[in-house]
Amino acid sequence: MDLQDFLDHVNREARIEGGSAEHLFMHGAAQDALRITADLNTGHHTPAEVRHLLAELTGKDIDESVALFPPFYSEFGKNLTLGKDAFINIGCRFQDTGGITIGDGTLIGHGSTLTTLNHSVDPARRADMIPAPIVIGRQVWLGASVTVVPGVTIGDGAIVAAGAVVTKDVAAHTIVGGVPAKLIRGTGDDAAPG
Repeated sequence: MDLQDFLDHVNREARIEGGSAEHLFMHGAAQDALRITADLNTGHHTPAEVRHLLAELTGKDIDESVALFPPFYSEFGKNLTLGKDAFINIGCRFQDTGGITIGDGTLIGHGSTLTTLNHSVDPARRADMIPAPIVIGRQVWLGASVTVVPGVTIGDGAIVAAGAVVTKDVAAHTIVGGVPAKLIRGTGDDAAPG
């Protein structure tokens, strides 16, 4: 199995069976991600060096407008896409195996956690994992310590209040908060992000 085979598997949200070729590939790829994030999180790196390490982690070009303040944790890296002007604050944890896309101009508050894998509910199959992507639109603001669970889409211009746990999709240009996150109100700006 190679990276593209694995990405094809998880991007169609196919189950990763415990002990399967996909499961073994995922664990092997995690070692590479853990090595890169250990380097990223050790000592000081200039913004350009941080972007270089992010490019190594993701296997993709990282725009010079992207900013990340370490420490940062990712267990896979190769299914993470960062838009232009994205900002990720200190202490974020991304489990991107199932796919995380962050739109242009989005702000991720410190200590936020994005997860894209669920384990099987059946105890006999608990080692199995079900991937589901997280898609965060443009100009979104996640406050500090937000958790987003697998399969959630957050629309353009939305705001997620600090400490919220997002368990279902968030409409564009709305503010949500709480555990689980619920609609608070609209942002008052229904214009498409610019």
